[in-house]
Amino acid sequence: MREWNDLANEFRNDQRRAQQLAQTQGPGLEYASEGNADRIRSSGRALLETLGSREEYCRSMAKKFETALGKYATVEDVHSTEIKQTGGTL
Repeated sequence: MREWNDLANEFRNDQRRAQQLAQTQGPGLEYASEGNADRIRSSGRALLETLGSREEYCRSMAKKFETALGKYATVEDVHSTEIKQTGGTL
């Protein structure tokens, strides 16, 4: 679970850096500079969207693992109690 959250945090940090690409300005006023900057901004926006999706996926997986772990612990407690009630040991 922690690994999923760590990976999600890395994707969030990458989004901060990708934001710079999405805000790129051309070095000059000529058409070529602005055209290149438009392409870079477009790529930056696509990268931001992808990184955001990856972060959401990782957070979702972390929640699923947390839920599964809670269910597993509950079932284990129930079975441990049942075994002890019958005189068994673990």
